[in-house]
Amino acid sequence: MVFLSTIHHSSRPLNPGRGVTVNIIQITPGAGGMFCGGCFRDNALVTELRRQGHETLMVPLYLPLTLDEADQTQGTPIFFSGINVYLEQKSPLYRSAPAWLKNVFSSHSLLKFAGRFAGKTRASDVGEIALSMLRGEEGQQAKELDDLISWLKTTSPRPDIICLSNALLTGLAKRLKSELNVPVACVLQGEDTFLDGLPSEYRESAWNTLRSRVSDIDLFIPPSDYFAQLMTSRLGLNPQKVKVIHNGINLDGYQQSNPPSIPVLGYFARMCPDKGLGLAVETYLRYRKANPDSKLQFHIGGGCGPGDMAFVQSIKKTLKVSGFENDVKFFPNVTRAEKLEFFKGLTVFSTPALYGEAFGLYLLEAMASGVPVVQPRHAAFPEIVAATGGGLIAEANPNDLAEKIAQLVNNPPLARELGIKGRTSVLERFSISALAKNTISAYTEVINGF
Repeated sequence: MVFLSTIHHSSRPLNPGRGVTVNIIQITPGAGGMFCGGCFRDNALVTELRRQGHETLMVPLYLPLTLDEADQTQGTPIFFSGINVYLEQKSPLYRSAPAWLKNVFSSHSLLKFAGRFAGKTRASDVGEIALSMLRGEEGQQAKELDDLISWLKTTSPRPDIICLSNALLTGLAKRLKSELNVPVACVLQGEDTFLDGLPSEYRESAWNTLRSRVSDIDLFIPPSDYFAQLMTSRLGLNPQKVKVIHNGINLDGYQQSNPPSIPVLGYFARMCPDKGLGLAVETYLRYRKANPDSKLQFHIGGGCGPGDMAFVQSIKKTLKVSGFENDVKFFPNVTRAEKLEFFKGLTVFSTPALYGEAFGLYLLEAMASGVPVVQPRHAAFPEIVAATGGGLIAEANPNDLAEKIAQLVNNPPLARELGIKGRTSVLERFSISALAKNTISAYTEVINGF
């Protein structure tokens, strides 16, 4: 990497239609040992942006990323070390600690070890730190922001735009923008759930601080109309700064499923209550009781960290009591190759997340495999199913979810029709290539107007 002593914003007009390279800095917080949809999305997007010829530097914060594809942050330091961020919040003395000590606590190996316990962290445990981070240069981690900016000023090529992975990083925008003289974009993806989960003494302050900081952002990118409307309302966003860009996935390896002789229902997401695993299990049991002659199997896949184990064990006990435990298989923390095989072996898919899911990459993964989906009528699910034609929408209760699943299990031609529609739509409109092109188009408009 070439190092420069100063950095200036490029005044060249950009036209993505003429093959102009856009220089991008993507800042993404790592989730340690947990699988994270935002990390997957950003990493796949950076891979594709680079493939399309755009210079893209991906900078990790807090902890290493856990991924099922090649890590695009490799070789880049981790800034805002999770250990340092915590100690700076708790100890005024540590804020003036020597650089060598902070460097020790920023080592990749130590952060990787600490990241093993990240799955046990809840929003209710980190309210003080979240509020401090939203305050940016006024927060307890201001020195970390200084270090990030100093390092970014040495990188080449100089950036045309910086993108923050989520709105919880908005506190960084003011100084990034002023020091590097470039516009700042921000992806919106589920921040409302996190902020609403903060303890009462921090919740309203965090929302108010975020509202005061949104003016520092030049472009907000929500992944759905549903989430655009929600966050525009809650944050008072300028609609002219909001550009909906549907998510996309890396389609390499996804194949049309071959419906198994014994039908299989699939769930794939973090194995936790919020993602709807409990509701999915209740739906499956309701289906089996309503269809006693059915042999429907249930495959449960996705991330399962230390903080999820107690809940998973309770699910297994419920299945054992029901008498269907032998018809249910768990696939925790799978590799990419294992994930592709998981989806290829399904008949129907349902991950009925309980909260206001901003998108749901797992829907694209199922549809890319030609598997029809059944999702509850809330959040972004109706929008995604309508846009793809790849499934059915049910009321958010086990009775209706089970009924819609039965419609597909008992009508293979309908299931295949919806599966083909969904796969065709994802291949045409929801690929990582489409996401990258739409992102560059939005970036270019902001850069040219900066």
